[in-house]
Amino acid sequence: MSEEIKLWQIKEDDKFEVCNPSKLDLEERLENWIEENISILSPDLLIIGRQVETDFGGVIDLLCLNRNGDILIVELKRGKTPREVTAQALDYASWVSELSNDRITSIANNYLSNRGPIENAFSNIFKVDLPDILNENHGIIIVASQIDPSTKRIIKYLSDTYGVNINAATFQYFKTQTNEEFLSRVFLVEPEQIEYQVRIKSSSKRRRNLTYEELQGIAVEKGIGELYCQFIDDLSQFFGKHTTRSSIAFTKNFEGGHKVVFSLIPQKSTGENGLHFQIYSQRFCQLFSVDEDNLLSILPKDRKSWTFDPNLSSEYSGFSGYFTCDDEIDTFIRGIRKALNP
Repeated sequence: MSEEIKLWQIKEDDKFEVCNPSKLDLEERLENWIEENISILSPDLLIIGRQVETDFGGVIDLLCLNRNGDILIVELKRGKTPREVTAQALDYASWVSELSNDRITSIANNYLSNRGPIENAFSNIFKVDLPDILNENHGIIIVASQIDPSTKRIIKYLSDTYGVNINAATFQYFKTQTNEEFLSRVFLVEPEQIEYQVRIKSSSKRRRNLTYEELQGIAVEKGIGELYCQFIDDLSQFFGKHTTRSSIAFTKNFEGGHKVVFSLIPQKSTGENGLHFQIYSQRFCQLFSVDEDNLLSILPKDRKSWTFDPNLSSEYSGFSGYFTCDDEIDTFIRGIRKALNP
Protein backbone atom coordinates (compact mmCIF):
# COMPACT_ATOMS: atom_id res chain seq x y z
CA MET A 1 0.00 0.00 0.00
CA SER A 2 1.38 3.40 -0.95
CA GLU A 3 1.93 5.83 1.92
CA GLU A 4 2.21 8.94 -0.26
CA ILE A 5 -0.41 11.51 0.66
CA LYS A 6 -1.89 13.89 -1.89
CA LEU A 7 -3.48 16.99 -0.38
CA TRP A 8 -5.54 19.70 -2.02
CA GLN A 9 -7.03 22.84 -0.51
CA ILE A 10 -10.54 23.64 -1.68
CA LYS A 11 -10.71 27.31 -2.58
CA GLU A 12 -13.60 29.55 -3.51
CA ASP A 13 -15.86 28.39 -6.34
CA ASP A 14 -14.74 24.81 -5.66
CA LYS A 15 -11.33 25.39 -7.14
CA PHE A 16 -8.54 23.11 -5.97
CA GLU A 17 -5.04 24.12 -5.07
CA VAL A 18 -2.48 21.38 -4.56
CA CYS A 19 -0.55 21.44 -1.28
CA ASN A 20 2.93 20.17 -1.89
CA PRO A 21 4.79 18.32 0.86
CA SER A 22 7.65 20.24 2.42
CA LYS A 23 10.70 18.87 4.21
CA LEU A 24 11.26 21.88 6.51
CA ASP A 25 13.36 19.82 8.95
CA LEU A 26 10.28 17.71 9.67
CA GLU A 27 12.00 15.03 11.71
CA GLU A 28 13.74 17.71 13.76
CA ARG A 29 10.32 19.11 14.73
CA LEU A 30 8.32 15.91 15.07
CA GLU A 31 9.58 15.01 18.52
CA ASN A 32 8.50 18.39 19.89
CA TRP A 33 5.11 18.16 18.19
CA ILE A 34 4.48 14.64 19.48
CA GLU A 35 5.54 15.60 23.00
CA GLU A 36 3.25 18.62 22.99
CA ASN A 37 0.31 16.65 21.59
CA ILE A 38 0.75 12.89 21.82
CA SER A 39 -2.74 12.42 20.36
CA ILE A 40 -1.33 12.98 16.87
CA LEU A 41 0.27 9.58 17.39
CA SER A 42 -2.36 8.02 19.64
CA PRO A 43 -5.00 9.35 22.07
CA ASP A 44 -4.31 6.42 24.38
CA LEU A 45 -0.85 7.41 25.62
CA LEU A 46 0.78 9.28 28.49
CA ILE A 47 4.37 10.42 27.94
CA ILE A 48 6.52 9.53 30.96
CA GLY A 49 9.98 10.32 29.62
CA ARG A 50 11.93 12.09 26.90
CA GLN A 51 15.52 11.35 25.94
CA VAL A 52 15.58 8.52 28.47
CA GLU A 53 19.05 7.04 28.96
CA THR A 54 19.17 3.26 29.02
CA ASP A 55 21.68 1.20 30.99
CA PHE A 56 23.25 0.20 27.67
CA GLY A 57 24.22 3.72 26.65
CA GLY A 58 21.32 4.42 24.29
CA VAL A 59 18.80 7.23 24.52
CA ILE A 60 15.08 6.61 23.91
CA ASP A 61 13.35 9.56 22.25
CA LEU A 62 10.00 9.20 24.04
CA LEU A 63 8.74 6.70 26.61
CA CYS A 64 4.98 6.34 27.08
CA LEU A 65 2.38 4.38 29.03
CA ASN A 66 -0.99 3.27 27.69
CA ARG A 67 -4.13 2.81 29.80
CA ASN A 68 -3.17 -0.82 30.55
CA GLY A 69 0.09 0.29 32.10
CA ASP A 70 2.13 -1.07 29.18
CA ILE A 71 5.15 0.84 27.88
CA LEU A 72 5.47 2.18 24.35
CA ILE A 73 8.83 3.25 22.92
CA VAL A 74 8.60 6.08 20.37
CA GLU A 75 11.75 6.25 18.29
CA LEU A 76 12.42 8.81 15.54
CA LYS A 77 14.26 7.51 12.49
CA ARG A 78 16.26 10.71 11.84
CA GLY A 79 18.12 9.42 8.81
CA LYS A 80 19.22 6.11 10.36
CA THR A 81 19.74 3.16 8.05
CA PRO A 82 17.17 0.32 8.11
CA ARG A 83 19.58 -1.86 10.07
CA GLU A 84 20.25 0.89 12.61
CA VAL A 85 16.67 1.97 13.26
CA THR A 86 15.21 -1.50 13.80
CA ALA A 87 18.19 -2.87 15.72
CA GLN A 88 18.28 0.17 17.97
CA ALA A 89 14.53 0.03 18.67
CA LEU A 90 14.75 -3.68 19.54
CA ASP A 91 17.75 -3.01 21.77
CA TYR A 92 15.75 -0.38 23.62
CA ALA A 93 12.85 -2.84 23.95
CA SER A 94 15.15 -5.41 25.57
CA TRP A 95 16.02 -2.82 28.23
CA VAL A 96 12.44 -1.65 28.71
CA SER A 97 11.19 -5.22 29.19
CA GLU A 98 13.11 -5.43 32.48
CA LEU A 99 11.96 -2.13 33.99
CA SER A 100 10.34 -2.52 37.42
CA ASN A 101 7.42 -0.55 38.81
CA ASP A 102 9.80 1.49 40.94
CA ARG A 103 12.11 2.32 38.03
CA ILE A 104 9.20 3.35 35.81
CA THR A 105 7.75 5.50 38.58
CA SER A 106 11.12 7.19 39.09
CA ILE A 107 11.52 7.92 35.36
CA ALA A 108 7.97 9.22 35.11
CA ASN A 109 8.02 11.43 38.21
CA ASN A 110 11.31 12.98 37.15
CA TYR A 111 9.85 13.83 33.73
CA LEU A 112 6.36 14.83 34.85
CA SER A 113 7.66 17.17 37.56
CA ASN A 114 4.77 19.36 38.79
CA ARG A 115 2.33 17.48 36.54
CA GLY A 116 2.98 14.34 38.57
CA PRO A 117 3.19 12.13 40.40
CA ILE A 118 2.54 9.36 37.91
CA GLU A 119 -0.64 8.22 39.70
CA ASN A 120 -2.24 11.64 39.28
CA ALA A 121 -1.08 12.14 35.69
CA PHE A 122 -2.35 8.68 34.73
CA SER A 123 -5.79 9.12 36.30
CA ASN A 124 -6.12 12.61 34.80
CA ILE A 125 -5.50 11.25 31.29
CA PHE A 126 -7.31 7.92 31.39
CA LYS A 127 -9.88 8.55 34.17
CA VAL A 128 -8.91 5.27 35.86
CA ASP A 129 -6.38 4.39 38.55
CA LEU A 130 -2.83 3.45 37.68
CA PRO A 131 -2.63 -0.39 37.45
CA ASP A 132 -0.81 -2.18 40.26
CA ILE A 133 1.42 -3.93 37.74
CA LEU A 134 3.15 -1.88 35.05
CA ASN A 135 5.00 -3.01 31.95
CA GLU A 136 3.47 -6.46 31.52
CA ASN A 137 3.83 -5.80 27.79
CA HIS A 138 5.67 -3.24 25.69
CA GLY A 139 5.67 -1.95 22.13
CA ILE A 140 7.60 0.14 19.63
CA ILE A 141 6.58 2.83 17.15
CA ILE A 142 9.18 4.10 14.71
CA VAL A 143 8.34 7.63 13.53
CA ALA A 144 9.64 9.22 10.35
CA SER A 145 8.73 11.35 7.37
CA GLN A 146 9.44 8.33 5.18
CA ILE A 147 10.00 4.63 5.82
CA ASP A 148 12.23 2.76 3.40
CA PRO A 149 11.14 -0.61 1.94
CA SER A 150 13.69 -2.58 3.97
CA THR A 151 12.43 -1.18 7.28
CA LYS A 152 8.85 -1.90 6.21
CA ARG A 153 9.72 -5.54 5.47
CA ILE A 154 11.47 -5.96 8.81
CA ILE A 155 8.59 -4.45 10.80
CA LYS A 156 5.96 -6.53 9.01
CA TYR A 157 8.05 -9.67 9.41
CA LEU A 158 8.46 -9.17 13.16
CA SER A 159 4.76 -8.39 13.60
CA ASP A 160 3.25 -11.01 11.30
CA THR A 161 5.61 -13.88 12.10
CA TYR A 162 6.44 -13.40 15.77
CA GLY A 163 3.73 -11.10 17.10
CA VAL A 164 6.21 -8.38 18.06
CA ASN A 165 4.38 -5.17 18.99
CA ILE A 166 6.19 -2.93 16.51
CA ASN A 167 4.83 -0.43 14.00
CA ALA A 168 5.87 2.63 12.02
CA ALA A 169 4.12 5.97 11.63
CA THR A 170 4.98 8.31 8.78
CA PHE A 171 4.19 12.01 8.98
CA GLN A 172 4.08 14.40 6.06
CA TYR A 173 4.09 18.15 6.36
CA PHE A 174 2.30 20.46 3.94
CA LYS A 175 2.28 24.22 3.58
CA THR A 176 0.04 26.23 1.28
CA GLN A 177 0.98 29.35 -0.65
CA THR A 178 -0.82 31.36 2.02
CA ASN A 179 1.29 29.73 4.76
CA GLU A 180 -1.41 27.44 6.12
CA GLU A 181 0.17 24.31 7.59
CA PHE A 182 -1.07 20.71 7.57
CA LEU A 183 0.29 17.50 9.02
CA SER A 184 -0.76 13.99 7.96
CA ARG A 185 -0.09 10.63 9.61
CA VAL A 186 -0.19 7.12 8.18
CA PHE A 187 0.57 3.87 10.03
CA LEU A 188 2.48 1.17 8.20
CA VAL A 189 0.13 -1.40 9.76
CA GLU A 190 -3.22 -0.54 11.28
CA PRO A 191 -2.84 -0.53 15.11
CA GLU A 192 -5.80 -2.91 15.45
CA GLN A 193 -3.98 -5.41 13.24
CA ILE A 194 -0.84 -5.12 15.37
CA GLU A 195 -2.91 -5.78 18.50
CA TYR A 196 -4.45 -8.82 16.83
CA GLN A 197 -1.07 -10.24 15.82
CA VAL A 198 0.32 -9.71 19.30
CA ARG A 199 -2.70 -11.41 20.84
CA ILE A 200 -2.62 -14.53 18.65
CA LYS A 201 1.16 -14.98 18.37
CA SER A 202 2.60 -13.71 21.63
CA SER A 203 3.04 -16.13 24.50
CA SER A 204 2.21 -13.30 26.91
CA LYS A 205 -1.54 -12.87 26.63
CA ARG A 206 -3.17 -10.19 28.74
CA ARG A 207 -6.26 -11.13 30.67
CA ARG A 208 -8.89 -8.43 30.99
CA ASN A 209 -10.08 -7.05 34.31
CA LEU A 210 -13.09 -8.87 35.71
CA THR A 211 -16.34 -6.97 36.23
CA TYR A 212 -17.90 -6.40 39.65
CA GLU A 213 -20.65 -8.84 38.68
CA GLU A 214 -18.15 -11.53 37.67
CA LEU A 215 -16.24 -11.17 40.94
CA GLN A 216 -19.45 -11.39 42.93
CA GLY A 217 -20.41 -14.51 40.99
CA ILE A 218 -17.08 -16.12 41.88
CA ALA A 219 -17.62 -15.20 45.54
CA VAL A 220 -21.04 -16.88 45.49
CA GLU A 221 -19.59 -19.99 43.85
CA LYS A 222 -16.90 -20.13 46.52
CA GLY A 223 -19.51 -20.00 49.27
CA ILE A 224 -18.61 -16.58 50.69
CA GLY A 225 -21.07 -14.40 48.71
CA GLU A 226 -22.83 -12.73 51.66
CA LEU A 227 -19.55 -12.04 53.47
CA TYR A 228 -18.07 -10.58 50.30
CA CYS A 229 -21.01 -8.25 49.58
CA GLN A 230 -21.16 -7.02 53.18
CA PHE A 231 -17.44 -6.27 53.24
CA ILE A 232 -17.56 -4.33 49.97
CA ASP A 233 -20.41 -2.16 51.26
CA ASP A 234 -18.53 -1.46 54.49
CA LEU A 235 -15.20 -0.67 52.84
CA SER A 236 -16.78 1.57 50.22
CA GLN A 237 -17.43 4.13 52.98
CA PHE A 238 -13.68 4.73 53.26
CA PHE A 239 -12.09 3.80 49.94
CA GLY A 240 -12.43 4.13 46.22
CA LYS A 241 -12.44 0.84 44.37
CA HIS A 242 -11.78 -0.81 41.03
CA THR A 243 -11.51 -4.33 39.69
CA THR A 244 -8.43 -6.20 38.51
CA ARG A 245 -8.03 -9.51 36.71
CA SER A 246 -8.56 -11.40 39.96
CA SER A 247 -9.68 -9.03 42.72
CA ILE A 248 -11.49 -5.93 43.85
CA ALA A 249 -8.94 -3.32 44.93
CA PHE A 250 -9.69 -0.57 47.45
CA THR A 251 -7.73 2.63 46.92
CA LYS A 252 -7.05 5.92 48.61
CA ASN A 253 -5.63 9.17 47.30
CA PHE A 254 -2.61 10.08 49.40
CA GLU A 255 0.98 11.17 48.77
CA GLY A 256 -0.33 12.83 45.64
CA GLY A 257 -1.79 9.75 43.96
CA HIS A 258 -4.23 6.83 44.08
CA LYS A 259 -2.78 3.73 45.73
CA VAL A 260 -4.21 0.29 46.44
CA VAL A 261 -4.42 -0.30 50.19
CA PHE A 262 -6.57 -3.40 50.51
CA SER A 263 -7.78 -6.16 48.16
CA LEU A 264 -10.36 -8.95 48.29
CA ILE A 265 -9.69 -12.00 46.12
CA PRO A 266 -12.76 -14.23 45.65
CA GLN A 267 -10.85 -16.75 43.53
CA LYS A 268 -8.58 -17.63 46.48
CA SER A 269 -11.50 -17.83 48.91
CA THR A 270 -13.41 -20.89 50.08
CA GLY A 271 -16.41 -21.55 52.29
CA GLU A 272 -14.11 -23.37 54.69
CA ASN A 273 -11.22 -20.90 54.88
CA GLY A 274 -13.17 -17.67 54.38
CA LEU A 275 -12.75 -14.51 52.27
CA HIS A 276 -9.16 -13.99 51.14
CA PHE A 277 -7.60 -10.54 51.59
CA GLN A 278 -4.32 -8.74 51.03
CA ILE A 279 -3.34 -5.50 52.75
CA TYR A 280 -0.41 -3.13 52.19
CA SER A 281 0.45 -2.53 55.83
CA GLN A 282 2.80 0.45 55.36
CA ARG A 283 0.20 2.28 53.25
CA PHE A 284 -2.62 1.47 55.68
CA CYS A 285 -0.64 2.61 58.72
CA GLN A 286 0.46 5.82 57.05
CA LEU A 287 -3.03 6.56 55.77
CA PHE A 288 -4.80 6.05 59.11
CA SER A 289 -1.92 7.20 61.36
CA VAL A 290 -1.62 3.90 63.25
CA ASP A 291 1.28 1.56 63.90
CA GLU A 292 1.53 -2.05 62.79
CA ASP A 293 0.45 -3.39 66.18
CA ASN A 294 -2.81 -1.44 65.85
CA LEU A 295 -3.32 -2.89 62.40
CA LEU A 296 -2.66 -6.44 63.55
CA SER A 297 -5.15 -6.00 66.38
CA ILE A 298 -8.01 -5.49 63.92
CA LEU A 299 -6.98 -8.12 61.37
CA PRO A 300 -8.14 -11.75 61.58
CA LYS A 301 -5.86 -14.23 63.37
CA ASP A 302 -5.66 -16.28 60.19
CA ARG A 303 -3.01 -14.18 58.44
CA LYS A 304 0.62 -14.25 57.40
CA SER A 305 3.24 -11.89 56.06
CA TRP A 306 2.88 -11.19 52.36
CA THR A 307 4.71 -9.25 49.66
CA PHE A 308 3.54 -8.28 46.22
CA ASP A 309 7.05 -8.61 44.79
CA PRO A 310 10.26 -9.19 46.80
CA ASN A 311 12.15 -6.99 44.34
CA LEU A 312 10.03 -3.95 45.21
CA SER A 313 10.25 -1.67 48.24
CA SER A 314 8.65 -2.41 51.62
CA GLU A 315 5.67 -0.31 50.55
CA TYR A 316 4.54 -3.33 48.52
CA SER A 317 4.46 -5.66 51.53
CA GLY A 318 1.91 -6.42 54.22
CA PHE A 319 -0.32 -9.31 55.23
CA SER A 320 -2.68 -11.76 53.60
CA GLY A 321 -5.24 -14.08 55.14
CA TYR A 322 -8.93 -14.79 55.54
CA PHE A 323 -11.99 -13.12 57.04
CA THR A 324 -14.22 -15.94 58.23
CA CYS A 325 -17.22 -14.21 59.81
CA ASP A 326 -19.17 -10.98 60.30
CA ASP A 327 -17.49 -10.30 63.66
CA GLU A 328 -14.03 -10.15 62.08
CA ILE A 329 -15.27 -7.72 59.46
CA ASP A 330 -16.94 -5.57 62.13
CA THR A 331 -13.69 -5.48 64.13
CA PHE A 332 -11.77 -4.29 61.08
CA ILE A 333 -14.32 -1.60 60.18
CA ARG A 334 -14.53 -0.36 63.78
CA GLY A 335 -10.74 -0.09 63.80
CA ILE A 336 -10.83 2.16 60.73
CA ARG A 337 -13.54 4.35 62.24
CA LYS A 338 -11.58 4.67 65.49
CA ALA A 339 -8.45 5.67 63.59
CA LEU A 340 -10.41 8.34 61.72
CA ASN A 341 -12.15 9.62 64.88
CA PRO A 342 -9.77 8.95 67.78
